[in-house]
Amino acid sequence: MPTRGILPQKFGLGVLYAAVLGSLALSACGGSDSNDATTNAQQTTPTPTPVPTPTPVASDGRPNILYIMADDLGYSDIGAFGGEIDTPNLDALVANGRILTNHHTGTVSAITRSMLISGTDHHLVGEGTMGAPSDERKGLPGYEGYLNESSLSVAQLLKDGGYHTYIAGKWHLGSNIVGGAAGGKTPDQWGFERSYSLLPGAAANHFGHEAAGSKNYTEDGKYVQPGQPGQPGGVGGTPAVFYSTDFFTDKLIGYIESNRKDGKPFFAYAAYTSPHWPLQVPEPWLSQYKGKYDQGYEAVAAARYARLQAKGLIPAGQAKSVDVAETLTRSPATAANGTVGAKYINAVNPASAGYTEYGQGRVVKKWASLSADEKKAQARYMEIYAGMVSNLDHNIGRLVKYLKDTGQYDNTFILFQSDNGAEGWPIDSGADPKATDTANAQPGKYEKLGTDASFGQPGLSYGLRWAEVSATPFSQLKGMMGEGSISTPAIAKLPGQKTSQQPLRGFTHVTDNTATFLALAKVTVPSVPAPPQIDPKTGKDLNKGKVVYKDRYVYPVTGKSLVDALQQATPAPVRNTPFGEETYGRTAIYSADGRWKARFTEPPFGPLDGHWELFDLNSDRGETTDLSAQYPALTSSLIGHWKGYMTDVGGVSPLRPRGFY
Repeated sequence: MPTRGILPQKFGLGVLYAAVLGSLALSACGGSDSNDATTNAQQTTPTPTPVPTPTPVASDGRPNILYIMADDLGYSDIGAFGGEIDTPNLDALVANGRILTNHHTGTVSAITRSMLISGTDHHLVGEGTMGAPSDERKGLPGYEGYLNESSLSVAQLLKDGGYHTYIAGKWHLGSNIVGGAAGGKTPDQWGFERSYSLLPGAAANHFGHEAAGSKNYTEDGKYVQPGQPGQPGGVGGTPAVFYSTDFFTDKLIGYIESNRKDGKPFFAYAAYTSPHWPLQVPEPWLSQYKGKYDQGYEAVAAARYARLQAKGLIPAGQAKSVDVAETLTRSPATAANGTVGAKYINAVNPASAGYTEYGQGRVVKKWASLSADEKKAQARYMEIYAGMVSNLDHNIGRLVKYLKDTGQYDNTFILFQSDNGAEGWPIDSGADPKATDTANAQPGKYEKLGTDASFGQPGLSYGLRWAEVSATPFSQLKGMMGEGSISTPAIAKLPGQKTSQQPLRGFTHVTDNTATFLALAKVTVPSVPAPPQIDPKTGKDLNKGKVVYKDRYVYPVTGKSLVDALQQATPAPVRNTPFGEETYGRTAIYSADGRWKARFTEPPFGPLDGHWELFDLNSDRGETTDLSAQYPALTSSLIGHWKGYMTDVGGVSPLRPRGFY
């Protein structure tokens, strides 16, 4: 494993310690890389550093909170969830913690993150879609495209409650600095004491190289440009200078270290951008999985499914999701698609009501249908992706080792998860990627895939079929409402926990994270009802459902604390009411007991007649068998609950449902 380079002096002793700590992490964290990688590590002598003095438990007895979020990681990518990717540190966390097998998020990054910070539904707090919509919902309340003023912030509540609050990584909830057109929308304006954040949804290059004057990153509310003179990620950037996952780990450790001895607990949010495209990772991870995926999609998915069953995460006999049917030519859009006045099939307007229009399908190929060059490129994409996941795991190991070395681990609650399911965006966005794959397989280009030299290919991703593998055993991908999009891997470790508990199988949600953090911190959640504010035009109470927080009227935390459930061997269900969701016109509603799920997916990716599907999740989390025709009354009842949910949160289903790309 290569050592971490020493960062410039301007980053302080805390980050210097973090940089050195990274060089020692392999042996401590049980990594298992190639012989070449080990040799590289042995050739570099780490800079000596004093053994840090252990930190006593916070003087008020409350735990630290470390929240780790991966970006677009699939359900079965890590070893603990059946994956073949080497993730020893996350697997070890399970030995001291608990797997959550039924944890849910939003369909895409910004939506999940808005619900995490606010603790409530995304339609209420500005992210009805990811960013401001361009359709008929533009300008409506809840569709601002950034965390709006009706939102609470878990970081602010924790800071008010005596916690240090830190974030390093992706924000994706607004990018204007104080004085901008929309006011302050960066982490420092939402209660984070220290922050180094990527503001948009993705970086062009994980190795930095930001242009002078770019506004993609901020540190403590000021724009920074990794890659410019005097900043990390300079010309000829290397992992020792800047690689996003390594750098965010350095930053977070540095922030924690800077206040470690003052006796206050901390809330640290590691908001990693890995393994989100562009596919890039330094050595030795870039070469770690050479040849691992030459067998293709179907074989890797089948092996994952078998391991999931062997681990007991999927009950024996439960069907794996049905692979998307092979389609070598995109199905055409309907005749009036894209025209003014087109009547699109959507969640409230089926074909039976005279709605007929929908868009193109996508090309889906089986491994056997690929040419030799296509297979070569496709296998390489997955190799790079797996390397990114192993590097992510390595950095999680660095965080855990730091906490152990400083005596903080036992008094820290740790929660890990992905922000949503696997990203299936094809390189050519639905068209046959053959031309791109063939070009990437050629000498001179193939060797650069995944490296810093691949800058200029900011969209390099692993595509639809590998994303289906990552989503195993579930259906659909990021941006949709299948379990493959909104059910993500999650692992929790309570303070002081030293043995593994049986998996927590009940339905949980990212808003429950917020409530859990506040419960552990013994922070009182605002609950005083806001006074009525009647809109003279509509007669509606603009403060309905809001509470008073300082000088603002905000929506309260609606997630449920998981503390009791995590402490109990056989916990009761966390919630007992139906749970609804909608984004981009795609929908889901879960029954109160979590057994039944109704969902709408627009054609041609869902039923061509636009009907809602119904699934029995107790026996079919793969969503393979539509039971809506067998149970029409139940389906209708669930749709009614969904309509009530949309009314409650001010959601507006778009006339034309479609994805975010």
